[in-house]
Amino acid sequence: MKVLNVNTTVMEILTGSGYIVKFHSSVPFYIVNHRESALYCASEATICITFEHNEKKLQSFYSMLMREKLTHLARLREEARLGGGQKRIDAQHAKGKLTARERLDLLLDENSFTEIDMFVKHRCRDFGLDKHRYPGDGVVTGYGRISGRLVFVFSQDFTVMGGSLAEAHGAKICKIMDMAVKMGAPVIGINDSGGARVQEGVVSLGAYADIFLRNTLTSGVVPQISAVMGPCAGGAVYSPAITDFIFMVRNTSYMFVTGPKVVKTVTHEEISSEELGGADTHATKSGVAHFALDSEVEAIEEIRRLLSFIPSNNLEDPPVKECRDPADRADEMLDTIVPDNANKPYDIKEVISHVVDDGDFMEVHADFARNIVVGFARLGGKPVGIIANQPAVLAGVLDINSSRKGGRFIRFCDAFNVPLVTFEDVPGFLPGTDQEWNGIIVNGAKLLYAYSEATVPKITVITRKAYGGAYDVMNSKHIRGDVNFAWPTAEIAVMGPKGAVEIIFAKQMAQADDPEKMSERLIADYTEKFASPYIAAERGYVDEVIEPRLTRAKLITALTMLNNKVDSNPRKKHGNIPL
Repeated sequence: MKVLNVNTTVMEILTGSGYIVKFHSSVPFYIVNHRESALYCASEATICITFEHNEKKLQSFYSMLMREKLTHLARLREEARLGGGQKRIDAQHAKGKLTARERLDLLLDENSFTEIDMFVKHRCRDFGLDKHRYPGDGVVTGYGRISGRLVFVFSQDFTVMGGSLAEAHGAKICKIMDMAVKMGAPVIGINDSGGARVQEGVVSLGAYADIFLRNTLTSGVVPQISAVMGPCAGGAVYSPAITDFIFMVRNTSYMFVTGPKVVKTVTHEEISSEELGGADTHATKSGVAHFALDSEVEAIEEIRRLLSFIPSNNLEDPPVKECRDPADRADEMLDTIVPDNANKPYDIKEVISHVVDDGDFMEVHADFARNIVVGFARLGGKPVGIIANQPAVLAGVLDINSSRKGGRFIRFCDAFNVPLVTFEDVPGFLPGTDQEWNGIIVNGAKLLYAYSEATVPKITVITRKAYGGAYDVMNSKHIRGDVNFAWPTAEIAVMGPKGAVEIIFAKQMAQADDPEKMSERLIADYTEKFASPYIAAERGYVDEVIEPRLTRAKLITALTMLNNKVDSNPRKKHGNIPL
């Protein structure tokens, strides 16, 4: 007796022909009657069939059955790929937006995407949802590669019930996040959703909370990147908020906890979605968005670029790139970039571009708190995180927003083994009631805490001013700065010479025949004695005073020396950063 397995769900044992035939199928297939040389279509799951001893005909039957099943599989896949249907896809394109799958095609290396849970459907039967059960349940999930490196992705599909999130939708996202942590690969989420699926009630809220928990536990383990390419409102905003970087697209994406209608009802303010939570609003005012781009294509290109600077997880080093820019390249322009007048501004981004490999600097949070500059670059092919005071904006002073911006960037770099390079030109913290009443003390402490806690290689270059508490905060030697350089133009003091003279010599100047002339002389004396880099160098607070043109070579040499640096913090569950 021979046993032939045709499929695997329902079984019927047949005798009389020398065969035991096992059938398992819930889809239509064919009954073969060899004696009558006829085919009969059957939709029943179990069928009695008698076969003659004809191997070729039997195998032909199996081949035909397999073709039917493969055709059925292809049909299901095509249905899933269509999402909410062609009309809704056309509507998505009419808004200037790509579909969930088109976005993944652009994001990932060609033919590298493997989809997971394509056929998952929701199980809700209330409010007529049993008539709207789409394969995938409004989100495409899986894994692929970016520049050959493994990443896990999810892309919400607005064409399926507005991309609304509920039990099955959320479970798909949680699955790929769990996989990403196990494999040590970044998670990239493309958000385009109307929010929680109201019909599923508290189950939808539970699904959001499941994602929030994973965002939190995954933080600092693998990079998490959010691309907001449509609506992201209500509780949905908290998932991107916990992730490391948020990309938004002008005029087509927005984020807010409560929308314009609620705002109007509660506060009587008339405001559009774009004004309330659009890309430019969050890139300039709130600081929620790290990048605001003009199109989805640009946003996706920048995500790929960002990943080139950061490692796949917290146990790896950032990816090194071949560098053709000479490590010992000197740039004489740097010798003259700082003006003779200490009150005259200059653009710190010019300094950065003349120092880093090929002038390639990827600025993060470019339009928010512009008095500090943060971003990624390479030195000798190795990625570094750059933090720099910007004298061209508010004289480079530190305030609430710049402290928050710098602190969060430093903590990301420290979590993912990216060395820190600081360019310092800071006159202090911004004075005023607005700053004091809104918490400059605790917010300034965030920047101080981040620098102090960081154990990655930390290098500082003081280009000009380093006054007061801001000198301490900006990676001074006293908070574990590894290598601290100063240009000859550096002024390191408790405060600016003019202010110091006005305090120290107030009585003498009040009694002087020519207070202005006396002030000039005293300021010059104070600068020479107390505000030059050599006083700090005498005490070892500055490791070396260097020629500006040699900054690149000095930084690369220091980074190479620090390559095997080991540092640690006291054993503890976690610190209590002043949030």
